[in-house]
Amino acid sequence: MVYGQSESHTRDNERAIDDWLPITSSRNAKWWYSAFHNVTAMVGAGVLSLPYAMSELGWGPGVTIMILSWIITLYTLWQMVEMHEMVPGKRFDRYHELGQYAFGEKLGLWIIVPQQLTVEVGVDIVYMVTGGQSLKKFHDLVCPNCKDIKLTYFIMIFASVHFVLSHLPNFNSITGVSLAAAVMSLSYSTIAWAAPAAKGVQPNVDYSYKASTTPGKAFNFLAGLGEVAFAYAGHNVVLEIQATIPSTPEKPSKYPMWKGVVVAYIIVAICYFPVAFVGYWAFGNMVDDNILLSLEKPAWLIAAANMFVVIHVIGSYQIYAIPVFDMMESFLVKKMRLSPCLRLRLISRTLYVAFTMLVGICFPFFGGLLSFFGGFAFAPTTYYIPCIIWLIICKPKRFSLTWIINWVCIILGVLLMLLAPIGGLRSIIIKAKDYKFFS
Repeated sequence: MVYGQSESHTRDNERAIDDWLPITSSRNAKWWYSAFHNVTAMVGAGVLSLPYAMSELGWGPGVTIMILSWIITLYTLWQMVEMHEMVPGKRFDRYHELGQYAFGEKLGLWIIVPQQLTVEVGVDIVYMVTGGQSLKKFHDLVCPNCKDIKLTYFIMIFASVHFVLSHLPNFNSITGVSLAAAVMSLSYSTIAWAAPAAKGVQPNVDYSYKASTTPGKAFNFLAGLGEVAFAYAGHNVVLEIQATIPSTPEKPSKYPMWKGVVVAYIIVAICYFPVAFVGYWAFGNMVDDNILLSLEKPAWLIAAANMFVVIHVIGSYQIYAIPVFDMMESFLVKKMRLSPCLRLRLISRTLYVAFTMLVGICFPFFGGLLSFFGGFAFAPTTYYIPCIIWLIICKPKRFSLTWIINWVCIILGVLLMLLAPIGGLRSIIIKAKDYKFFS
């Protein structure tokens, strides 16, 4: 009897913790929540570096890689949505829970968590830098004669918003922020391709590779791959977003979630392809690693686009931070046995925002970071880990179409993971040579 009571007490305790944790505390999301959460997660600062990635890849390979990435990542995203409730009566609310089911309790954690954390923390650091850079650009455009202010201070101003927003409890509570961010991503993407389209092809435009040596071209090509991989990075939060949608055996969450994903991917295509292709068409290999820097005039339009970027990365930062908060709070409450309370949340989340701010201030080489993180951590979690898990759980017949498609995605993803960080690391080293701390 006592054993039964203690077991039911443990279950109640676990349920209470689940109701407190950010991922599982609220399950009343609509399908359109998933659409704009996914847009906010996917269309990030990466879109602005796509014309630059095109200049490193060239027309043929660039167009092919962009379209292939869109198709492969949509396929692996569909797999993730399907696998969320593949086991009857169970929901895999977090990426690592799915990993643990496929690879085993310990191994699953070690395969998924380090990569997922690298992605989420990496994105948040890069967004700290992007937010700061865009604020600085906005300030410089609006007030060209003002005293020059260091990037460090702009990153601090951007971080100050997150010291407040990070205390919103869960995904559904940031829906408004996420919607604003999704609208902004469409707005600045439109500016990023419409302005070059209006300007037309620049005089002396050159579509050849910028590097003159063969190793230089090869390294730049690899860096371009990493930048494209970074642009398709929404998979790390997809199960966590799906966890907020209600689900019953008659109406599983995968239908509304997939509806949202399809809408999100159409918006992704509308944002990505015109920006990448029109930006490269207009500026050729002289395009900057952030397309907005190549567009000098009209000043008011570029200032507005930079402000849109700031609002968007505020939302994106939160989308990627919530799964990290969930991991931190799960660890503190379940492993360290601390009581789930507001004080714990305030301290842990504030420390996280401060950490990403400090790293962003110390290492703001934007393009190189994108490429390095893009290849190193995004390729596995986005391009091929879903395929491996699918093969383990669904066991498709050898040499069937599904089996072949999954293996093609795995091989392409592994190649991307091995090759892209090389280019990114090289560009970080080159830029770090003349970099001063806290500039």
